Amino acid sequence: MIRENIDDLTFGYENITRQDVIAMHDATLKIMGDFGVRVAGEEAHDLYRAAGCEIDEEKNMVKFPANVVNDAIESAPDTFAMYGRDPDKTVVAGGRNVIFTNFSAGVEIEDPYTREKHPTTLADLRSIVGFLDGIDAVDRITLPVVATDAPEEIKELYEAEALFNNTTKHFAHDADGKEKTRLVFKMAAEVAGGYDKLKERPLISGGCCPTSPLEITKDGGEQIIEAARHGLPCNILSMGLCGGTTPVTLAGTLLTTNCEILAGVVLSQLAEKGAPVFYGSSTTIMDMKRMTTPVGAPEHAMIGAAVACIGKYYGIPTYVGGT
Repeated sequence: MIRENIDDLTFGYENITRQDVIAMHDATLKIMGDFGVRVAGEEAHDLYRAAGCEIDEEKNMVKFPANVVNDAIESAPDTFAMYGRDPDKTVVAGGRNVIFTNFSAGVEIEDPYTREKHPTTLADLRSIVGFLDGIDAVDRITLPVVATDAPEEIKELYEAEALFNNTTKHFAHDADGKEKTRLVFKMAAEVAGGYDKLKERPLISGGCCPTSPLEITKDGGEQIIEAARHGLPCNILSMGLCGGTTPVTLAGTLLTTNCEILAGVVLSQLAEKGAPVFYGSSTTIMDMKRMTTPVGAPEHAMIGAAVACIGKYYGIPTYVGGT
């Protein structure tokens, strides 16, 4: 069914076995089939319904037949290329390739000279992207900081302009909802030389972060659908918090986030079979004392190692953040 021919699911640190992954997949199918995942949006509902999913319109709950989930996993590509404007900056996700990117979406920065803190600006974004562009160890760029001084209604377009003009590497940037996502992709098509050229050589990736526990918003679903239909990679990045938005145990959290991610993978494959997609996680524990997200916690690395095994089993390139 899945990638049964892959014997070694690890990348060096083994904290989950093949039997563990199989058991989790079976439990995932039961949760997705019997309880479901909350996914909003008429367009997403239409795609799910046509595939045979059961939908409670009032609650936005979608129940997934096992064959729909398994078929989506099968059709998701096991490798795909991400291109930069500089052809030498092309990177391939999947297999045993390891790609490094920066952490993303900072909203405050400390001035390296004055040590004063201030909200991140468009100027900060341009400066940091240029810095990342010059570091060979960074293979792919994600939006490092948010342009808090840009007009809110078109902030994502200002950010995309800063990324295109300050790096020749592939970058990831997502916008809220269908219309803004289409505008960002239109900018990418202009740079690439047309939508067909962009589909042949994706210069940009999209993304969606499910809302734990077990939810994909209308905007998130539209981001997934638009990326798939434009032939662009999309990162389905769950960000559960053990003991906060997901069960306190690592196993329970992995099971919850697996349902969220696969609901997004299914949506991408229903929108465009074979669309490139990441199995993504920036999941960690909840710091109960400070009520924060400790991305450097040991548990974050443990979850990341398990996610790599799960993605290897599914044959879907994985993305882990934070550590």
